[in-house]
Amino acid sequence: MEASEAMRVNRALNKMSKLYREAKARKLAALGLHPGQDVLLWFLAQEPDGMTVSQLAARLGIEPPTATRSLARLEKGGWFRREPVPSDRRQVRIVVTDAGHELLPDIERAWAELAEEAMGEAGPEQREITLTTLERANDRLRGLVGDEILAEE
Repeated sequence: MEASEAMRVNRALNKMSKLYREAKARKLAALGLHPGQDVLLWFLAQEPDGMTVSQLAARLGIEPPTATRSLARLEKGGWFRREPVPSDRRQVRIVVTDAGHELLPDIERAWAELAEEAMGEAGPEQREITLTTLERANDRLRGLVGDEILAEE
């Protein structure tokens, strides 16, 4: 790849990353969430019986202390509750509340709006090419850095 093309790719990806994160932050702020909290709450809601902090951390590819900090920031919203694990009194299970479940359609709507806004007027074929290219780039980069960075989004 020529230097000018490499610069163009780097500039476009860096700019998109920053703009996407900011646009997502604004949409989520309207729901009382920060980026990353949407994904955490969504994953929790997929488990009707809840999950432990360790299970959640493993699912998100983050360390348990990071999950604990994220949950502490989310807790004031009343979107989940902590329940003791009967078989292990040292553990608690995080269970999404009705309020948390009610927030899920809004989260998913924010994701859909952002995807539509980002893709613009691209037709189905152009969207498929774009998504395939981005997914392949993600796979190559994941090979370089691993999965731990994915927990942020």
